[in-house]
Amino acid sequence: MATFSIGTHTHLCMFHHFRNSRLSLHRLHSLQSSPPSLCRIRGPSLLRNHVLARAEDKARGSSTSSQQQFQDLPTESGTCDPLCSLDETSSQDFESSYKPKTDLLKAVAVFAAAATGAVAINHSWVAANQDLAMALLFVIGYVGIIFEESLAFNKSGVGLLMAVSLWTIRSIGAPSTGVAVSELTRASAEVSEIVFFLLGAMTIVEIVDAHQGFKLVTDNITTRKPRLLLWVIGFVTFFLSSVLDNLTSTIVMVSLLRKLVPPSEYRKILGAVVVIAANAGGAWTPIGDVTTTMLWIHGQISTVQTMKGLFVPSAISLAVPLALMSLTSEVNGKGQDSPNVLASEQMAPRGQLVFSVGLGALIFVPVFKALTGLPPYMGMLLGLGVLWILTDAIHYGESERQRLKVPQALSRIDTQGALFFLGILLSVSSLEAAGILREIANYLDAHIQSSELIASAIGVISAIIDNVPLVAAAMGMYDLASFPQDSEFWQLIAFCAGTGGSMLVIGSAAGVAFMGMEKVDFFWYLRKVSGFAFAGYAAGIAAYLALHNLNISPPTTLAEVPFLSGS
Repeated sequence: MATFSIGTHTHLCMFHHFRNSRLSLHRLHSLQSSPPSLCRIRGPSLLRNHVLARAEDKARGSSTSSQQQFQDLPTESGTCDPLCSLDETSSQDFESSYKPKTDLLKAVAVFAAAATGAVAINHSWVAANQDLAMALLFVIGYVGIIFEESLAFNKSGVGLLMAVSLWTIRSIGAPSTGVAVSELTRASAEVSEIVFFLLGAMTIVEIVDAHQGFKLVTDNITTRKPRLLLWVIGFVTFFLSSVLDNLTSTIVMVSLLRKLVPPSEYRKILGAVVVIAANAGGAWTPIGDVTTTMLWIHGQISTVQTMKGLFVPSAISLAVPLALMSLTSEVNGKGQDSPNVLASEQMAPRGQLVFSVGLGALIFVPVFKALTGLPPYMGMLLGLGVLWILTDAIHYGESERQRLKVPQALSRIDTQGALFFLGILLSVSSLEAAGILREIANYLDAHIQSSELIASAIGVISAIIDNVPLVAAAMGMYDLASFPQDSEFWQLIAFCAGTGGSMLVIGSAAGVAFMGMEKVDFFWYLRKVSGFAFAGYAAGIAAYLALHNLNISPPTTLAEVPFLSGS
């Protein structure tokens, strides 16, 4: 058995190097006759470095470098070519970290907690005090989401458990199970529209990104002057985020910054600008941020009125921080020249075509809704279907480019993020079905007379708490009878929930992505950026109120298009 295992690893090494390094027949013969020790473990660090080096060499079309790296690898006992030892490395890592007793205790604790929860839910107290039980469970679940890093629990799993538990309590406390099922069916239909919309949008963006389509945007940024680059990065992100979601825009622009600016305090400032600009840009279009998308899908805001009413406040909420940051020492310092790394990245074949079709599909969604009256997610699925057929056609017979097709893109999208939205929205809908959100709305109306203050407070809270459940709660607390479509309240909700998350790095998906990519900590952002972001937030609200009270709206040609005027 040992002999068979060694022989198998040897032939695997021979196969991988023949495929990736294109070795000569002579080299293959020498590899096959090499000692069995060639295919043992070398170590995680060397493994990772050589795999990355191989990937880079392959991207540049260089086979010579790969062969040289292979020949330079030591062949003493305890070493291995990295490409043939992935499974063995994973197996040994698992064996070294496997602790049966600890894992058993964790499993017992999870099952004990589940059993305790099941017993508690079935207690008669829950049925008699449904509202209190649901409120307590929502708070506990939300604390788990906020402290997911400390508790080592993924927020998507916590959100799904919370949703199911809340609806279970609702079924116990409802007049009958049939009533609860009817409420759940209606809530699921509304929530699924948002989830399908997000999945379609994320897949389209992933396909465009796989084709390096965003190079068409990033290649046009050539300036290296610190102050000018600050404004260019800010407004490129602002407009990019109005079409893409703010998370994708942040990932694209921070990746670009790594190629334009060397590691420095200045690059962190630029990354913070990307976060502020991505959140501001997503607030003034229905497809720019998940919260505006939610409001748009459910009819609280319309396309043209939102763009007319929120463009200027969103631009001011970005321009004010940019102006203030331009005065800081980090921006006024001397700019550092950096090599043009972008030139080494090649756009995939037909990348420009895929970028144009993908961008057109995203922009066409509101037009499709206005023309057909169907929900927006149908327009997004239409665009995804067109792009799917297109990529299958243009890459037909190209087996080496499978990653550019939709099936591979589906495996790379943020599915857990979509499941998190599903859990959160279903949880909030259970509170709405139980009448809890209406009670909170009545309390706020009785104690806070100004709708502007309520919307502004939601924006501030969104810097601490995720804006998705906040907006979902606001939608449940106030219906269209209280505030009609495109009213000041709903537009302020869209603006405040979108831009308020910029005040803390953990307040938005864009900030969390930036924190992970650039290794920025919470307190650095609090010291260096939060004050500027708050100034922009306040200036944007003031600008909106001034324009609204004076009945001033920016001219737009879209308003003259008949089929968009009522969208």
